[in-house]
Amino acid sequence: MQTTTLSFSNLHNHGELFANLFRARKQSFIVQKNWDLPESDDMEFDQYDTPQSRWIAIHDKGQVLAGIRLTPTSARCGIYSYMIRDAQEGVLGGSIPQDLLYDKAPVDPHVWECSRVFVSHSIPQIYRRKVHFAMVEAMTGSARDMGATRLIALTGSHWPRWYGRCGLTAEAIGPHMTIDDGQFQCVAIDLTAKMH
Repeated sequence: MQTTTLSFSNLHNHGELFANLFRARKQSFIVQKNWDLPESDDMEFDQYDTPQSRWIAIHDKGQVLAGIRLTPTSARCGIYSYMIRDAQEGVLGGSIPQDLLYDKAPVDPHVWECSRVFVSHSIPQIYRRKVHFAMVEAMTGSARDMGATRLIALTGSHWPRWYGRCGLTAEAIGPHMTIDDGQFQCVAIDLTAKMH
C-alpha cells in the first residue's frame, strides 16, 4: 500500500493516479452515495479541484483504495473559496446548511479544509482499519508539510469514536446537522497536538 500527495505541479510524475483518484471519487460519491455532483469522463470533480488544493491517494497496484482533498482556507477561485465557508455564506445554494459553524469560517493559510474523504467500498472490512490509519497519517503529514496547524472538516457525526481511535485531537466547531439522510458535524483537528 502506497500513499501519494498529488498536486498540479507533480501529477505528471504519477501516470494515471490523478485520473484514477477522480474515478474512485465518482464510484464513492455518485454511484455508491448517489450524490448529485459534476462528472465527466467517468470522473467526479467540483469547483474546489484547483491548483490550490492537494489530493492524497492511498493506492495499491494501481487501484485507489482511499482519497482526501486538502484545500487552504485562504483559497479563492472566482466566487468560490472552500466548501465549508461557501456553504456558510450561502454560495452553494443550500445543499449544506448555512449555520454549520458556531463562528465565522476561517480564512487563514495555516488552516486547511479536508474534504472528499472516501474509502473504496471494495476494500474488505479487515483491511479498512489499516487504510484508515494510512489516511490519517498521510492527511496530517501532508497538511503539516504545507504549513497547516489545523484542519477543518464536515464529517460524519460519529467522528469522536473514529478520530479517537486514529489518535487525532479534535473538537466540534459546529452543531449536529442532518444533510440528506446522514448526520454531520464540522470538526477542527489540531495538528500541533502529539498523536496518541
